[in-house]
Amino acid sequence: MTARSAPLDQTGAARLLTAPLGGAIHRRRAAGLSVVAALGLLAAACASTPRPVPPLDPGTIVPRPVSPPVAGDLNLAALPGWAEEDHLAALRAYAEGCGPSRIAVETCRDARALVARANPSDARAFLESRFTAAEVRTDDGGRGLLTAYFAPEYPARRTPDSEFDAPVLSRPDNLAGVGDRAAIEAGSARSSVLAWMRAEDLFFLQIQGSGTLTFPDGGRLRAAYAADNGAKFVGIARPMAEQGLLPRDGTSGEAIRAWLAAHRGPEARRVMALNPRYIFFTTSPEDGNEATGAAGVPLPARRSVAVDPSRWTYGEAAWIEADGGNLRGARASYRGLVMTLDTGSAIRGPVRADLYMGRGDAAGHEAGAVRHPLRMWRLIPRG
Repeated sequence: MTARSAPLDQTGAARLLTAPLGGAIHRRRAAGLSVVAALGLLAAACASTPRPVPPLDPGTIVPRPVSPPVAGDLNLAALPGWAEEDHLAALRAYAEGCGPSRIAVETCRDARALVARANPSDARAFLESRFTAAEVRTDDGGRGLLTAYFAPEYPARRTPDSEFDAPVLSRPDNLAGVGDRAAIEAGSARSSVLAWMRAEDLFFLQIQGSGTLTFPDGGRLRAAYAADNGAKFVGIARPMAEQGLLPRDGTSGEAIRAWLAAHRGPEARRVMALNPRYIFFTTSPEDGNEATGAAGVPLPARRSVAVDPSRWTYGEAAWIEADGGNLRGARASYRGLVMTLDTGSAIRGPVRADLYMGRGDAAGHEAGAVRHPLRMWRLIPRG
């Protein structure tokens, strides 16, 4: 996947507060949520993770003639930006992510056999000989939307103090009657406290749906979505802009987090309470592996997307082109081959994707500024 400098876009972080995070707030996603979508975008979706599909055994590549593209389909060489793609990285992403799909078993097997010994020219020749591309259209003919998410890491404590005073709560015994965010923060949930965080970090963790908690003694825990209070997600970016708390073009995830941290206490809680949805967690030891998406396989950073599973199947290859908009803090435009390996409650429609950026702060900062107009092509196996 190549990233190009581009005008600032308006989403990444903004979405975090406006829609489900990351691409979803509780999603699936194994990794987290789309930041932009989550905050104002703040809407996250946690989808249940299906059992991983067993990997295909690499086999011998059987040469076969290249069949012509179907009428209306494109040769990959005609895709915008194809010549600038890192074709070996694209082939590697396909080989790692094609297992969940049973549509192109032979192509997947051949890619896995080739990737360990391929050079960039081999990779390009393989992809061009085995796929055509068909552009996917939105239902209304308008533009699609690219947002991004990441696997966050947040400092935490085992006991509370004046800064780390927000409890990470387990699934409560009285889930059906816990009420909204304000009621839960007032003590309505019969839950165990798993850790303590800064209030603004917990808010973002709930948008992401999962993340890693790091402790001063070096301990690390993976926090994963366990349940929610059933309340509808409401993004806070727009109301913050409407109330004059942030400029309308400055509702990035970083800006929202900074404001909440600077106003920690009753003022920040009032703003966070605009989103009544509340997430409960379960924790487990952090294994250091990349996040796993709804398809049941690890998500390659910058090469995997969350999509609408009613419009795509897991393990498909797609080409994306997304030019930056005008959100303050947006860093780039994006184009390249990606794999459909995840989903989220905010990810709906045929030309809607949430790009997984990876782990940690740098990935989170970039994800928070992605809300780009999107075009997508489905890569269709030949023959």
